[in-house]
Amino acid sequence: MTKSTLLSSLSISDKLPAPRVPNAKWTKYEIIFWLLPFVAFFLFQGYLVLASQIMILGLFALSLDLILGYAGIVSLGHAAFFGLGAYTAGLLSVHGWGEPISGMLAGAIVAAIFGFLTSFLVVRGHDLTRLMVTLGICLMLYEIANKAAFITGGVDGLWGIQMWKLLGIFEFDLQGKTGFFYSFAVLFIVFVLVRRIARSTFGLSLIGIREGGKRMPAIGANINRRLIAVYTLGAGLAGIAGALLAQTTQFVGLDSLGFVRSADLLIILVLGGTGRLYGSLIGALVFMIAQDQIANVNPVYWQFWIGLFLIIIVMVGRGGILGAFDAWRERRRARAANAGGRA
Repeated sequence: MTKSTLLSSLSISDKLPAPRVPNAKWTKYEIIFWLLPFVAFFLFQGYLVLASQIMILGLFALSLDLILGYAGIVSLGHAAFFGLGAYTAGLLSVHGWGEPISGMLAGAIVAAIFGFLTSFLVVRGHDLTRLMVTLGICLMLYEIANKAAFITGGVDGLWGIQMWKLLGIFEFDLQGKTGFFYSFAVLFIVFVLVRRIARSTFGLSLIGIREGGKRMPAIGANINRRLIAVYTLGAGLAGIAGALLAQTTQFVGLDSLGFVRSADLLIILVLGGTGRLYGSLIGALVFMIAQDQIANVNPVYWQFWIGLFLIIIVMVGRGGILGAFDAWRERRRARAANAGGRA
């Protein structure tokens, strides 16, 4: 089974974006995008907790987009690293260490170490093998956390998480104001880092591996080292997202390691578009808002409408929402060029 066939069968995207020359300049659309959270803070005061979860989910999706959209490593078990980060930060707090930033970094380190150790199993295989290995790792961690209920709380979840004041000043409040700005700051810093990596020669080499891995050794590229590096990095970023969720909600559920969370992540990338970075953020935004609104209208059959919405997006927009937007821009430019030629 070829990579393109497998990606199509998973409905990840109809077509991955073509490689582009890296450009470090920030466009006006990007600047506007990062100003929107400040607008949302003032206009939607009652939805700050939801907004925080959207940003955390966007960060989680960004970590998968780095290894899937750029390196082409398909995974059905990315929630393993998310859950490790969440449980690490949560357990530190339960046992007396509630400092947010160090707890978040600890979650990232634990997830990255586990990602590095398991990367040797993942990169040796091909697409179908990687799917099974990543899924198997996630299921094993889920059962370990379930059986170790005396540590993790099992199906009841991990309670008793108490976070200290952020930077010793800002207390985590019920309205979610501190959690909102905390999540936004971490998301923006991580995004800038990932954006820089994606536009570097390392990022280009990942695209080369995705598009034609057998040819990369001819130019002196060590494929396995690059795949191990990006897989470890993606695991660490997922650990940051998990730690953020544990700290802002002050609870860690067993579902943080579940397959459903990994499946949701693939849906998000389908919606936004893989290999685009912003696709993960926009996909998380659309998915969470659609889930919240549809569940309010129809709390019993909301998954049916989510599935229908997903089918429409995939059928109408090749490459997700951003893919449809790019296609619209190309058609607009083509019409403008034709009009100019006739004039």
